[in-house]
Amino acid sequence: MGEKMHPFNLIVILGPTAAGKTRVGVQVARSLGGEIISADSRQVYQGMDIGTGKDLSEYGGIPYHLIDIKKPGEEFNVFEFQRAFVKSFDAIRFRGNLPILVGGTGLYLESILRGYRLPKVLENAALRNELAASSLAELSDRLKQIKPDLHNTTDLMDRSRLIRALEIAEGTLRGPAPQVDLPELKPAVFGIKWDRQVLRRRITQRLQERINGGMIAEVKSLYQAGLSYDQLDFYGLEYRYAALYLKGELNRNDMFQKLNSAIHQFAKRQETWFRRMERKGVEIHWIEGNRESADAILRIILSTAQVP
Repeated sequence: MGEKMHPFNLIVILGPTAAGKTRVGVQVARSLGGEIISADSRQVYQGMDIGTGKDLSEYGGIPYHLIDIKKPGEEFNVFEFQRAFVKSFDAIRFRGNLPILVGGTGLYLESILRGYRLPKVLENAALRNELAASSLAELSDRLKQIKPDLHNTTDLMDRSRLIRALEIAEGTLRGPAPQVDLPELKPAVFGIKWDRQVLRRRITQRLQERINGGMIAEVKSLYQAGLSYDQLDFYGLEYRYAALYLKGELNRNDMFQKLNSAIHQFAKRQETWFRRMERKGVEIHWIEGNRESADAILRIILSTAQVP
């Protein structure tokens, strides 16, 4: 950027699955002297490469963070993400580089951009035993009573996440817990958008490439390494449907069709989450998804630059 400076200390590039966020993020990072922080809830796990779309070859020497930092089976939640984000952010700034947060996990992105104050609560074996006999509806009602303004309603649809959410909620009732102190952020947030039909084609094409590229073998390897099929279900759609195929509950064609449809629905939910973020005050500059996306972002950033 020569002698000019821009007012941002964080660039955010978000969008639905298959939007091409990594490619755009790398191009922006290369132009601005940036390092990428991943905002993806699954790419933190080692050995989950094809199913999570890490696409590490795209980075081309650009430093990246929060990828491959956990072993499968280890817990990683929003609190842990915030803590890891701050550590990466501070280290990047110390080196004089620009942090670029790239991903599509709405809760992770929102926890940074809206400054969620989230407590660290350890597992409570006694509470988990107490909750074991409760139905999903009973657990949901209990959580809603404690947190009527619940941010992440997806917790209400998954038993393990619901129990963990209750554990955190009830833990905070017993007194203050450690929280992450987020830095003062001056973010510029960009969203990659595609025509709905084009995005659908991109999702389908990418899924076919992942299956042809060894996704099922990856899931089988994780299972053989000790992850149960129930655990694999927790790690998202690709692992859930590949596990169903490996168990013989779906044939290959049905697996592809059902998984493809589920990913399309997931992309819609991501877009809904981003629109909700905007309604809550997060300003997102929407950029058309094409080969010029990075250039469009750079033009906006450079237009804010001033000579010191």
